[in-house]
This record gives sequence, structure tokens and C-alpha cells, in this order.
Amino acid sequence: MKTVSLAFEQRKKKILDQLRKEKSIQIPDLAEALHVSSETVRRDLGRLEKEGKLKKVYGGAVLPGSNLWEPPYGQKSLINAEEKKSIGRLAATLVEDEDIIMVGNGTTTVEMIDFLSTKKNVTLITYSAPVLLRAMKSFKGPIIFIGGEVDINQESTHGLLAELSLKQLRADKAFIPAGGISIADGINDYDLNEAKMSGLLKERSNELVVVADHSKLGVATFAHICSIKEISTLVTTGPCPEDLKNHLHEHNVQLMLAD
Repeated sequence: MKTVSLAFEQRKKKILDQLRKEKSIQIPDLAEALHVSSETVRRDLGRLEKEGKLKKVYGGAVLPGSNLWEPPYGQKSLINAEEKKSIGRLAATLVEDEDIIMVGNGTTTVEMIDFLSTKKNVTLITYSAPVLLRAMKSFKGPIIFIGGEVDINQESTHGLLAELSLKQLRADKAFIPAGGISIADGINDYDLNEAKMSGLLKERSNELVVVADHSKLGVATFAHICSIKEISTLVTTGPCPEDLKNHLHEHNVQLMLAD
């Protein structure tokens, strides 16, 4: 038992040193650096979370009190609700008749759906359960739901089955949420799986539209999706920082500000 305890104490120091330096850590990277299995790292993170040293997130950990972790979907939906509705209304104006659109999982993207009811012959593709449920009530066109492994917390699907399904499809436009948007780190999210799915929507669409309220501007979170120059349009609320506004302009990214 003494040897195991010492080994953990050594790993603990390295884990916390790296976390203080990087602000966020991922399980595969830790397993490689510490020469242990991913399961061992998960157990270590669990023990350190109980000690109050860190906060576990999907795929890794962040510092306690950090803005790099994401609350459950239901809790997020209450934050900046009116802003999100305004952004959703404006984002919906980018959808044209006959479009095939992909809509990612977010409390802002879901607000688009009610404003699409007057569009003609639009096909909607999504892996988001809230988007699906909202669309079933008001959307008039065909709906394709991407199945896969279910994330109960975020109310969406991900994993190999979801990825394989998306790779068989193509869309005119994709609408994705963001946990943060910054010049240095681009478009990012809190969750590795959500970031991966948003990245796939980008790859399978001709245009990428990012929807995010003002609190996400200038923020860097856990998982990278893409650089700012890879998006077509950012729909948000003001004020937009001047340096970010200039960066968007330099890369020909349309900025749309909702009321």
C-alpha cells in the first residue's frame, strides 16, 4: 500500500503542476506523460476532485472555479435567454428556401428553429435532442436525426455511429454554438465530444455560421473547433471587442449583431 500511495503522490504533483501551467488537462496526454493507463488517470482525477484540487470535465480536468467546464443543458438554457432568442431569430434569416442545413447542439442554436417555420423545402439535420424536439413542433420540412451514443447531460449524441452518419451527408450551411471565441484560440467548446461534432458539421457544410451570445466573446474554453478564418458568419450580440471585430473583417467573416 505504501508504494501505491507514493506513486499516487508523485503523479498528483505532476498532474497539479501541469494543470496550474496549462489551465486544463486531458486524460490521454496525462496517461502518456505519466506512463500509466487512462483508467489510472481517471481514478487519480477522481481522488483529486474529492480533495478539491480540480474539477473533472469530460475527457480531462480544469482548475476549480474555472470557466472551462460546462453546466448541464437545462441549466445553460436559463443563461442570457433573451439574447439567445434574438440571435436565433437573426441567424434564421440566413436560411434560404431549398437549403439543407445542419444545426449543432446548443441553447442558442435551438432558438433558430421557431423562426424557420416560413421557410420552404428546407431540410434539417441535427444530433441535438432539444433541436429535434423543437423542430417536431414547428419545423415544416424533412428532419434527419443523427443517432449515436447519448450524452444525457448535454442532451445530444456523439461517437462513431454519429460520426459515420454525418460523413454520409452534405449541407449548404451549418449552424454551431461556441463555448468561447477568441483571436488566439478561435472557436472552441467546453466538451471534447461537442467540439468534435461541431467540427464535423463544419467539414460537411459549404458555409459555417457560429451563434453565440456576448459572454462568449474573448473567451477560450477547453476544446478547439476551428480557427476564426474558417467560419463564414458570426451571429452574436454587442458590444463586440474592437480587436475581434477587426480580426473578423481581416478574414472576410461576416459579423451580425442581434438587438
